[in-house]
Formats: sequence, C-alpha cells, structure tokens
Amino acid sequence: MTPLRYYLLGTGTWFASYGIQGVIFAWLITLVLRETPSMVGVAQTAMLLPAMLFMLIGGSLADRWGGRIVAARAQALAVIPPLILVYVLFTDRLSIEIMIVYAAVIGVLQAFVTPARDGLLNTVASGRIQRTVVQVTLLQFTVQMLGFGLAGTAAYIGGEWIVLTQALLLAIGAWAFYQLPRIPLITIQKTDVFISSIWHSISEGSRTVMQSPGMRTVVITNIAMGIFFMGSYIVTIPLHIREIYDGTSVDLAIVNGLNSLGLVLVIFALLKRGDIKRQGRALLIAHGLGSVFLGCASAVSQFPLFGFFLFCWGACGGVAMSMSRTIMQELAPEDQRGRVMGFFSFSFMGAGPVGALGLGFLVEQFGSSATIAMAGIAMFAIAVFMGIWTPLWRLSTSSVSSSTESTRYPAT
Repeated sequence: MTPLRYYLLGTGTWFASYGIQGVIFAWLITLVLRETPSMVGVAQTAMLLPAMLFMLIGGSLADRWGGRIVAARAQALAVIPPLILVYVLFTDRLSIEIMIVYAAVIGVLQAFVTPARDGLLNTVASGRIQRTVVQVTLLQFTVQMLGFGLAGTAAYIGGEWIVLTQALLLAIGAWAFYQLPRIPLITIQKTDVFISSIWHSISEGSRTVMQSPGMRTVVITNIAMGIFFMGSYIVTIPLHIREIYDGTSVDLAIVNGLNSLGLVLVIFALLKRGDIKRQGRALLIAHGLGSVFLGCASAVSQFPLFGFFLFCWGACGGVAMSMSRTIMQELAPEDQRGRVMGFFSFSFMGAGPVGALGLGFLVEQFGSSATIAMAGIAMFAIAVFMGIWTPLWRLSTSSVSSSTESTRYPAT
C-alpha cells in the first residue's frame, strides 16, 4: 500500500474505535451506572483533562522523534485500557472510579496520538493539503458512524464484546502507522540543534501560533468550540436523551450517527466542490449556523426533530472542522508542524474539561434543555464577535506553500 493508504488505515481505525468509545462510555456512565449530571461531567473531564496537560508535549515529541513512531507506539499502548475494561465488564466490577481511571489513561494516550497523526498529514498529502484534510475528515466521521452503530448494540449483545472490537481496531491502526516510511534521523533531530529541552520546544511552537493572526484566531474559536460544542456533545446531550426521551444505547447511537452523517455529507460536498478560498469566512458562518441549530434542538420535545437539528449541527461542524484544520496546516512552518497541530488540538481538547464540568453543573441547576440553549447562544455571540473584531472573516488562503501570511488578508 502507499503511505497515504497506511495513514488512512491508521487514522480510520483510531476514529472507528473513538466512535465506539463515545457511545459506550456515555452509555456506561449515564444509563448503566445512572450517575448524576455533575459526575458525568467529572468522568468526561477525566478523559479530556490529559489533553490540556500533555497535548503540547505530544506535538513536541512528534517533531523531535517523528510522528510515525509517536503515533504508532501511543496507539499500540491504547489497546491496553479497553482490554482491562473488557475484563471489568466480564467480571461485573464496573464502577465510576474504574471509568474515571480508564478515561484518564485513554486521554493521556490520545494527547500523543493526535498531534503526531496530524503532523504526518503533510507528508502524505502530495501537495493538496485542503483536499487531503477534507478526505481525512470524511473518513473520520464515516468510520465513526460505523463505530456508533456497532456500539448502539451494546445493550443487546453486551458491552464487553464491543470494547473488545475497539481494542482490535486500535491494534490494526498501530500496525498501519508502523508501516509508514521512516523519516531520516537528521530530519527528526533537526530542532535539537536549536532547542535544548521539550519546554523550549513547546514554547517555540506556542509563540509561532500566537504570533500568527490566522492561527491565533482559529485557536480562539477552537477554545470556544471545545467549551460550548464539545461540552454539549459529550455531557449535555447524553443527559438530555436520558432525561427527556428516556433513551437507551440505541438512542445515543442514533443521535451520534445523525450528527456524524451531517458531517460526512457536507464533507463529501466539499470534495466535489473543490477548495474553499475564504476559509475563515466559511468557518465563522458554520459556527453561527451550528449555534442556531443547537439552540433549536433544545426547544423540541419530539426525538426525530431533535435528531434532525443535531444532523444540521453536524453538517455545520463538517465545514468548521475542515476549515480550521486546513488553516492551521497551511500556515504552520514545516519544522514545527507537529507542535502547531498539537497546539491546535490542545486548544480544542484542552477547553473540553471546562465545558464538560461547567455544563454538567449547569444541567443540575437549570436542566439539560436550558443548558443546551445557553451553549448555543454563547457560541453564536462568539462567532459574531470574531467576525467583527478579528481578521478571520477576511482570511483567504490559496496555496499554502507559495504565499506568505501577509498576503492572505486582502483589504476589505
């Protein structure tokens, strides 16, 4: 197989397992253990918090040692927690404490896999970065839907068999990353000539992002999305399904699947349409519309209509995720790409614990419907602010490698 196909196999298996985990984890803590909203928030935070602590280190190590070796080893280690969870489920020893420990370990490993994998994308993209980003995003949510569908059967065939499948997928993906071409040692260690420690490496990547108007504004929107959108997705919506619709693992899978279907269809349309030039404008419009659809979802009592609005929300997310990742990939210096993408993932995943904890406590105080509405309103206000007061609305990239950032902000 070509390097791109090995990359897609490694990426696809990770996201298929991530889809399984998204439903299984929410099902176990929300519907099996019947935990309170605040404890659901704590459990989800345990998975997201390591991203805030280790994502930048993961990106730095990917630049120093090579994304191939970091992604392969971290994904290989990620096989172990699901196998332990399988044992726990088989022996009927499930508890919230075990789920929190499981979440924390998976979160640590994800903090190393994600920036290493994203940093590898340019090496397999063959020059067309935006198209490859869109293809990878399309793959991500297509296989996630398969994972959602499989996990939706957990109540009928047993969660332990689903988690065992997750472990198998992760092992296949680790093997695929190992098959990627080795990066010459001189390339991997190039930054060691100038940087004496991991901390300095992280600092350099952070400065690069914050000194770039394009990357800086994307990071700010990413933080807001992590708080209000991710928090809604992983905490408020599962609680909403439990409280309003008395849902099961099937209902969780349906909602997750519809959300991802919206993403997949829009990304497929982007592939057919070709590259979007005004990427910043597309990003902000997607966030604004997504906020409206999320707010509408909070106001309906019929489950099919709720699913429809989450489908539309997912469609907006397909544009937002593709555009934000493309902007970062295009503006990142080649020798700092792992660190830049680590910072990109850090801004989203690192904000997730704030959203998970905050929205979990808001659900206890105001209920799931009001909390979803508040998240939508807050994100809409931020999108409007970013459109008016930052250069993101004018951001236009044509060819990453052939233009400087100063030429990407045409006068209005």
